[in-house]
Amino acid sequence: MHGENPTRRSAQGYVLAGGGSTRFGRDKALVEIDGVAMLLRMHTLLSAVVQPVNVIAPPLRYAALGLASTRDRWEGQGPLAGIITALLASRESGSAAKWNLIVGCDMPFLTQEWLSCLVERSLASGAQVVAPRSAQGLEPLCACWQTSAATKLQNTFDGGVRKITEAMKSLATEVVDEGDWKRFDTAGRLFWNMNTAADFHEAKRILEAQRA
Repeated sequence: MHGENPTRRSAQGYVLAGGGSTRFGRDKALVEIDGVAMLLRMHTLLSAVVQPVNVIAPPLRYAALGLASTRDRWEGQGPLAGIITALLASRESGSAAKWNLIVGCDMPFLTQEWLSCLVERSLASGAQVVAPRSAQGLEPLCACWQTSAATKLQNTFDGGVRKITEAMKSLATEVVDEGDWKRFDTAGRLFWNMNTAADFHEAKRILEAQRA
């Protein structure tokens, strides 16, 4: 199609929404900013960068949002399980896209410009995962993963590892340092995520003030 962004055919997207939101107190995927549920915001954001975009969550949980879900194969085992589920789903779909942009559903300050840059960086990379690193460390819930990484990650997972950054040690990893992403993050919030209801109210206040 004339004018289509070529990265949208070279990678696909996943939003992880299968967590229990225990610290949050309610399903954080459904809380709204500017009248739009967080999961739908994230799905729309990724859809502007890659296609298709899928959700890893219990099937039918978010049907009211018009979003189908792929069931996490290891429900309740944390986000690493969701990442592996996404990569296995890509492998089994026979998709020609070798890269997968995978994000959490609770990162309200991600931008299309940054995600496009991350995907383009991945398409030029020989690594199996391309992940940014912030002052808090690696940010694996805003990263690009090769479909081919599924086997190594699952082997590590089957060995008892549940921490994503520990599992990443089995993969060839390219780190995107602050010098490469800072231009997308003038306010220092790019990788900020909403762990608690207080985090959500602060994010909502900031974003709505920006639009006022």
